[in-house]
Amino acid sequence: MTHPTDFPRDPNRAALPPNLRTALWLAELGIPVLPLREGKLPVGNCPACTKSACGDRPHMLAAGPCQCAAPCHGWAAATTDPAVLTSPAWARSWRQAGAVAYHPGGARLTVVDLDNADAVAWARQSLPATKVVPTTRGEHWIYRGAMQSSNHVRRGVDIKSLMSYVVWRGPGTGPITALPDLVRALAVREAPASRLAPLTVTVPTEAGGECRHRSPVYLERGIAMAEQSIAGAQEAIHTSVYRVFLAVLSRHGRCGCLTEGHVKRLFTAAHDKGESARHCEAAWSNARTALGM
Repeated sequence: MTHPTDFPRDPNRAALPPNLRTALWLAELGIPVLPLREGKLPVGNCPACTKSACGDRPHMLAAGPCQCAAPCHGWAAATTDPAVLTSPAWARSWRQAGAVAYHPGGARLTVVDLDNADAVAWARQSLPATKVVPTTRGEHWIYRGAMQSSNHVRRGVDIKSLMSYVVWRGPGTGPITALPDLVRALAVREAPASRLAPLTVTVPTEAGGECRHRSPVYLERGIAMAEQSIAGAQEAIHTSVYRVFLAVLSRHGRCGCLTEGHVKRLFTAAHDKGESARHCEAAWSNARTALGM
């Protein structure tokens, strides 16, 4: 990531708002961007999505971008499409934008957000050197590779990557290096068993569909395959978890054979990949809704 010293001598681009010009340059580098209001806040949801009226599916389930015409759903609005960035639907947001944000996970990046001097001192002693971007209170350390975002992994330390956005603060200094295992480990703060209690999901109870489980082996094999699918997911973990939940419910959810024990196994597999309990519950609920359960 290097900052442009000048934009191309394009009279149309020269007339654009400065934040939009920066966003277009970042988009050319393959970094998904979105406008922020004053206070580092994303543009508010469109009327169709206000108060989660849309079910928050673009935000909760997709890796982005949001499909709304104007910037909507925070990080999921981030895009590299210049036609979208310069569209009339986005024009007002760019005129009022207080800053540009980017979705690091969408660019296969992870940002370790160090919010104070103590956090910066810890990083300099503990983390491999990489690109460093000064911020108003600390530093952003940018690594190559994506992971699940996680806040407050240490005092003054947040991890921003998938399903998150970061304010663009400039090019920074130093080369970007590979995401170290130490940073990935920071997001695993509890043993999966402790994060599973209490289990607050609903297991379908409507029997009546034809049961294909001629023996317990059929269901056991299906749950084991689902666990393996989650464990083998390499990216877009939340989307992968949702798709596995959807597949399990579509095959096993209508005959009354699925138990809380089976669901707990699926949640454990998702937790082992770094998925939060809240996101697991949301993915399960959305999968049931999608199937009319």
